[in-house]
Order: sequence, then C-alpha cells, then structure tokens
Amino acid sequence: MDRKRLLEDLKKEYPEKFLPTEEIFKSIRAGDRIFISTGCGEPQYLIQALVDYVKAHPKAFFDTEILHVWTLGTAPYTSEKLKDYFRHNSFFIGHNTREAVNAGRADYTPISFADVPELFRRRRFPVDVALVQTSLPDQYGYFSLGISVDIVKAAIESASVVIIQVNSFMPRVLGDSFIHISQVDYIVPCDEPLLEYRINPAHREVARRIGQYVSRIIEDGDTLQVGYGSVPNLILDCLEEKRHLGIHTELLSDGLVRLMRRGIVDNSRKEINRGKTVASFCMGSKESYVYLHDNPAVEFKPVDYTNNPLVIAQHRKMVAINSALEVDLTGQATAESLGKTFYSGLGGQADFIRGANLSPGGKTIIALPSTSHDGKASRIVPFIREGAGVTYTRGDIKYVVTEYGIAYLHGKNIRERAMSLIAIAHPRFRPWLIQEAKRLSLIYKDQAFIEGERGAYPEHLETYRTTKQGLKLFLRPVKISDEPLIKDFFYSLSDKSMYQRFLTIRRHIPHEVLQKRFVVIDYTREMVILAVRSYLGHEVITGMAQYCTGEDSLSAEVAIVVRDDFQKKGIGTELLSYLAYVAKQQGLFTFTAEILPDNIAVWRLLDKIWPHYERKLEGGVCSVRITL
Repeated sequence: MDRKRLLEDLKKEYPEKFLPTEEIFKSIRAGDRIFISTGCGEPQYLIQALVDYVKAHPKAFFDTEILHVWTLGTAPYTSEKLKDYFRHNSFFIGHNTREAVNAGRADYTPISFADVPELFRRRRFPVDVALVQTSLPDQYGYFSLGISVDIVKAAIESASVVIIQVNSFMPRVLGDSFIHISQVDYIVPCDEPLLEYRINPAHREVARRIGQYVSRIIEDGDTLQVGYGSVPNLILDCLEEKRHLGIHTELLSDGLVRLMRRGIVDNSRKEINRGKTVASFCMGSKESYVYLHDNPAVEFKPVDYTNNPLVIAQHRKMVAINSALEVDLTGQATAESLGKTFYSGLGGQADFIRGANLSPGGKTIIALPSTSHDGKASRIVPFIREGAGVTYTRGDIKYVVTEYGIAYLHGKNIRERAMSLIAIAHPRFRPWLIQEAKRLSLIYKDQAFIEGERGAYPEHLETYRTTKQGLKLFLRPVKISDEPLIKDFFYSLSDKSMYQRFLTIRRHIPHEVLQKRFVVIDYTREMVILAVRSYLGHEVITGMAQYCTGEDSLSAEVAIVVRDDFQKKGIGTELLSYLAYVAKQQGLFTFTAEILPDNIAVWRLLDKIWPHYERKLEGGVCSVRITL
C-alpha cells in the first residue's frame, strides 16, 4: 500500500486542510494554550516553523502557554528572547527545559501522567491548539500517533484546533493510537528523522552490576514496567535467562524492545491483554521504531489506561522497575527534585509502584547507581534534602538495588532499613552514613563499622549451591545489615543445637555480642558464610559456618551450626566445604575446632569431608586439627 499516494489523495479531497504554515498559524490567538506531542514524538518541524512565524510576525499573538510532558528537542520557546510569546508549562522536566524552569522562565506542574487526560477533558487545562506528529494515513483516512499516544490522544480530543505533522518516519503503531482525518484541522506533510533517546555509555558497567542483582528478583512469567533513564533501560540486558516475561508499561524503551526481539518477552502469562506488549509511548532508537511499525504484538494505549493502578494491579506478578535521585535511610525517595531544584517530575512512577504493590505477587524495585554521575555525592542519604518532593513514601518501596547489592525494605523497621541501605551504599560513603545514622538515632548508638578493605563486603564470594537432597541454597558472606537475621537464626535453634555450637548453655545473645562476633567482621582475618533461603523477598538463614584466624595467620578456628528444621539436608556439607575453599583462597593451611563427643552430626560431616583429621579429647571436649 502506497501511503504517500493516499496522502496525496487526501490533499486533493481536503485542500482546506493542507495550507501553508503561515496561514495555519493565523488560527493561534493571544493567550492560547498550545499542546506539543511527547518526547521523541515531538513535531520538530512544526515547532521551528511556529517560532519562525513569531519572529517574522512579532505582533501575531502574545502570552501563549506551551503544554508539554517533556522535550528532547531544542525547546526554542523557552528562550528569553521569546518570553512575550511563549510560556512553557511542563508536566515533566527534561534537560532542555530544566534551567528555564529553575530560573523562573518556565513552569512545572507536578502531576501523575495518568491524571492529565482528565484535566484536558474537564477543561481544567483547556487545549486551544494541538501540535502533534503522525504516521502516513491508511486507506480509511486514519493516522497513527505512532510512538506518542500517552496524553496526546486526550489533547487532540479536547483541542479546538488540531495541527498534525505527517511524517513517513513515524511508525504506524497499533492499539488506541488512531485519529481520523475528520478530527484534524490542518495537515503539514514533512519527513524528518524522529528524535532518538540515546543511552549514556558511561552508565553501562554500573548498570550491568545493578542488572545482575535485579535479575535475582525477576522471575519467569513476571510482567514488567520499566521507567525512564539509562540505568533502568540498560539493566534489562541482564534478563537473558528469563522466560515468558510480559510488558505493561508507560514507556517502551530500547531495552524492552530487545527483550521482545529475543523472545524473552512473549506476554503469554499476562492476565489482561495476553499476547500483547502494552505501552503508552516510546523513547528509543530508530531500530526500535522500525520494529514497532505495524507490529501486531504491540498496542499503545492512552496513559490513563496504562498508568491506572487498578489496571496495573490486574496483572499477577507485576514488577515496577524505576529509578530515583535520592533514597534516604528511612526508605523514602525522590525522583522529582534535588532539594529545591526541580529536576524531572512525577511521571507515572508512583502509579506503577502502587499498582504493583496491589498486584498478587507484585514487586517494586528502585534501581539506582550508588553515587551521582561525578561520584562526588551519595544517592543514599540520611534524609532527602529539604525542599525535595517525596515521590515514594516509606511504605511504597520493597526493593532498593545499587551496584553494591539489594536492600529489601518491606516490613522492616527504621533501624533495619538504615543498615540495609548503608550496606548497599558506595563504600566511600558508608562511614559517613553510619555516623549520621547514629547522630540521628536511626541505628544503635554503638553500631560498629570497619572501614577500608578489611570491612569491604566480598561480593565475589557469593555463590549458589544445590545439596544432594536437591535443596537450593544461596551461600554468601555476612553483611553489616544481617544482625536481625542472625538474631532470628540463633533464637530459632534448639537448646541442644545452641549447646553444641557454643559448648555452654546460652539463652541470651545481645546486640553487643551479635555485632562483635558475627556481623561486623574483618574479612581479611575472619569469615562468616551464611546459607540463605528467600521467601517472598525476605531472607531466612538456614545455616552458618565461620572461621577466625589465629596469631600465625595460617590456621583458623572453625565452627558450624544448622537450623534444626534444616538438618540432615546436606546444608552442613555445602557450608563447610565452601568455607574451606574460601580459607584456602586466603592462604590458610589448617582449621581447628572444639567439638563435643556426642555431636554425631558434626563428626559424620568431618568424616565425609576430611577423613584423616586429628582429634584429641581433653576435659570432655575434643580438639580437632584439619589440614586443608
């Protein structure tokens, strides 16, 4: 089908709609509100033509208001020289309008995207003129809004005058994306490449590390929403091993399109719109736009559908992945502003966070680098700065992920949250966060902390194991945030297990003992390896093995204990074998231990791993020496 020929046919049938821009812009009056399409769907030619018209006809109109979500273009209407003609009012601040907004030359309206269409319909924001970009028409006279449906559809339906730039580069995207020629007042044919949103390659390595952690949270069959920014987009490359993912999102990014191309996304397990990727707009590359053209597996819908929390919640296992500018130690975050400086906007993040929290099995993830781009500031802070907008309240977020790990916040108290977030902050800022948290009484006043390499969490020692009985385990070193887990672990042990571990009756393990002996450790001299199982995001310790080196630094005293309800399942074998591997990597030659003669389980364990160990009975306790 020759759609350019169809456009020529329309021109013959509706010549009054195909006027020069000089004539079209005469319909704009002083004080009008002019709507412009979103993001990469921005009609660049129409905007520049409008600015040129004003420069050529300085008395044509005054004091118009530009309504826009955000722009990737040049935004010439924010220029100081054009202040008498245009006042920009943005629902989301982009880098091209940020300076103008904070200088007071432009306005910012904080609002969730999902609420904007209703404002248009109720004339709270009356749209006088809509400047939008469309695909070429089909044989029925319909134009597709292509990569920008979002609030554009509502703006067109509410506008007094609709002016479209018809661009052959705009893909014909299916769904609720079509407008009929009868809804259009003026048509301006102009082919030009669409704006593209390019990823900052400087973020790639940090995003890869964040993505590896996010991939632990994502399960086969989950439905994803992914927010704006380089990091959320890039982390999707770490989901290569997942299967049958779905997409219900506001923004369709290159990362999501790559998952579709590779068959990782097939939408086969979605509760609604099964088999379809549902989005509201796309910001990406030319390759993604080509992929969307007439693709029956994709539907774009208005933002008051995609972002409706009640619609989002209908998806089982809905996962909302977004980013933030700052997260504080209490679990609240801002994605909108840095202190009193307006930076971006509300967008649809809060709607997806709340919709995902209502979804059966849903998860909310805030993924962000641990520092600012220049590395000079921590994005995890004691409290978000004065004047910042709270995008996510303390009850909204379940997971926070940086390149240093995962903090699970749901159901945790302030002290536990603070320690979990400090554990995933950049190591350079952890001492400062500890001191500030103490000063603010967010954590224990005597909270210990080891700086530098000695206290740096050895992430490379994390590993997965499966016992011979088929039990899957996550083995990892202890973290400074693990005190609550270890406390629960010890108090879950029977009196017998406690006695065999400590060689004495112990009913009380206070905070001081927990942090000094088990949590805050010098990783260069000692090690605590935990066997962990995860239940709905919450970790449970099933076993613990540890060693502490002696004065010669060549031998270490070792101890192990497994939770009673997980004994005889092979956990001890995996734990002790792995602890020995770690010890040998650290240059240790021998283990020593003191074991009660009637601790049959440990003796069997030693016989299995080291059949030729030495033992000596003294005072009712056996001293053991093991050559590694």
